[in-house]
Amino acid sequence: MVIIMLGAPGAGKGTQAERICAEYSLPHISTGDIFRANIKGNTELGKEAKSYMDRGELVPDELTVRILKDRVSQDDCAKGYVLDGFPRTIPQAEALDEMLKSSGIAADHAIDVEVPDENIIRRMGGRRSCPSCGRIYHIEYAKPAKEGICDNCGTALVIRDDDRDETVRNRLSVYHEQTQPLIEYYKKSGILEEVDGTQSPDSVFEAVKKILG
Repeated sequence: MVIIMLGAPGAGKGTQAERICAEYSLPHISTGDIFRANIKGNTELGKEAKSYMDRGELVPDELTVRILKDRVSQDDCAKGYVLDGFPRTIPQAEALDEMLKSSGIAADHAIDVEVPDENIIRRMGGRRSCPSCGRIYHIEYAKPAKEGICDNCGTALVIRDDDRDETVRNRLSVYHEQTQPLIEYYKKSGILEEVDGTQSPDSVFEAVKKILG
């Protein structure tokens, strides 16, 4: 089973992807996490990706497709996977279709988590990240036990550059211009399903499970 998660940055598609993976025993393929791991490791790929991410821009298709192909070729993806953050453009979607076709398979579902822009700006502005273990918190919805300190490792939490207000607004602008056309792309292919992302995470997940069956 190959599932594609769609939605604007901060819509909650990553949270839903993780819950799908736990429920159906599938690997969670997040291009954002892969890029951040490379950035933390200061690899050449990481340096290249960071220059785009810090400006709120999309990492170029060629770079993204290359790293995805390498990841899904690993053994844990043999029975399927959940894609979170890919594809983000029509060329990426076409590259994914070709990649799947060459393996004799096709994507089963494209799930769009819909949330208005202003909700997203409020959500992402409240996010805090642990620079050590990577755990994400929120000043309203997922507070740490001690304000400003990671529950896991005791490290001081920070606001990531890509969660700052100006960057978030730019990311949303980029999303509407380059990524939202994917909604129509997958609607035409007959696999698009839409869920209301303004509900609680539990309610969103119940809607997702009804789609997956």
